Amino acid sequence: MAQFQNHEYEDMVDEYYDITNFEDNPFDNIESKSNSVDDSLDSDFEDDGDQEKQNTDTSALEARKGKDIQGIPWERFNFTRDKYRESRLKQYKNYENLSLSRQELDKSSLELPAVANSFEMVHDIFFLGNLGFTCFYFLLVLSFNLRNLLWATSKHDVYLMQNYSVMHWSALLRRGKEVLNVATPIVPTLKNPGSLAQTLSRVQISTMAVKDNLMVAGGFRGELICKYLNQHGVAFSTKVSPDDNAITNAVDIYHNSNGSMRVMTANNDAQVRVFDASGNFACLNQFSYPWSVNNTSVSPDGKLLAVLGDSAECLLADAQSGKVIGNLKGHLDYSFTSAWHPGGQILATGNQDTTCRLWDIRNLSESLTILKGHMGAIRAIKFTSDGRFMAMAEPADFVHIFDTQSDYTQGQEIDLFGEIAGISFSPDNEALFVGVADRTYGSVLEFDRKHYNQYVGSVL
Repeated sequence: MAQFQNHEYEDMVDEYYDITNFEDNPFDNIESKSNSVDDSLDSDFEDDGDQEKQNTDTSALEARKGKDIQGIPWERFNFTRDKYRESRLKQYKNYENLSLSRQELDKSSLELPAVANSFEMVHDIFFLGNLGFTCFYFLLVLSFNLRNLLWATSKHDVYLMQNYSVMHWSALLRRGKEVLNVATPIVPTLKNPGSLAQTLSRVQISTMAVKDNLMVAGGFRGELICKYLNQHGVAFSTKVSPDDNAITNAVDIYHNSNGSMRVMTANNDAQVRVFDASGNFACLNQFSYPWSVNNTSVSPDGKLLAVLGDSAECLLADAQSGKVIGNLKGHLDYSFTSAWHPGGQILATGNQDTTCRLWDIRNLSESLTILKGHMGAIRAIKFTSDGRFMAMAEPADFVHIFDTQSDYTQGQEIDLFGEIAGISFSPDNEALFVGVADRTYGSVLEFDRKHYNQYVGSVL
């Protein structure tokens, strides 16, 4: 992530608005059929029906009957959804750090596949009461390069960031519960001689991960917080660096080649750190790289490490030593996300040049496939645990799902409006959750995988 001092966050937010908003919004002076749009609000859509809207979900049946999946009342505006989409595609500005050879990029990338709906919208979960979206939206603006703020641990359990809290949403109970509050002092329960543990307070969460009963969160000043979901309190917390600009850009929970659980952090101080998650969270290794590290991911066998950051090159390293063993060349700007196919031979990388590249680790001379988004950088990539599907998210509006068995030539497109906070498949491969950040229509969208049986037209 590009270097920013903490006092520069306000300037970064202003720049972000300049980039993502329309230059000349054709709807600025258009009145809704029921009320005028308030330009002072951060949502693109705002009307008197908002309170009513916030108290209703959109079901799969309603979506099939034509209701907008986010509940946006297009009939109340003097412009259609299609018209708004057309204008947004034309005027959205993708953030760029390096100059791009756009013609070469367009020549080499594949067209997005035709839509073939493998996942069907089930619920549009709108936050109510204490789950108001205002602060969540602002924090997402501060971390616009970071998109891992939502994780599903089952088809019915989703963890997401909300203001100074991490919330657990139960799709069965249809309600949320706070599992971590970082506004008050965080006192770690594990304190051993020589431990790096320290008390933290008012942490601004920049990234998170949840796996195997462990939740890990990173902060804007290099914080690291580790909590077991079945235990009270926080097991471990620390600042990984005294540098206040050492933003924790990404955290990863994985098992090394010996089967031991580890936590890896990627930070703005160009360091990657490995912590022992099976014991007292001691820092076992620290690897240095020539640029700020935005993302790391470890291969399924625990042997290889993908390192991405403020460089057009991505690195492949030995996960035990951090030693670079290969360079992935082809992207044209900074990279922010990566994911391994469960088979362990294919690595996907997402870049600010609006593409996702697929690499075969047996031949790193060039990427296998280039998948291009519609509007902006690829900020999040996830595979289903069976490897059948891969999802990639742009900064806003679009999530693309690819069928890996078709060599990524067939897939589905989810078209929405709003900044995307994160995407997550459930471990059983049956659901995809998409977090959307917007003051008015912020939500978690749940999509269920379609299954057809022998009965004609029947979907289970």
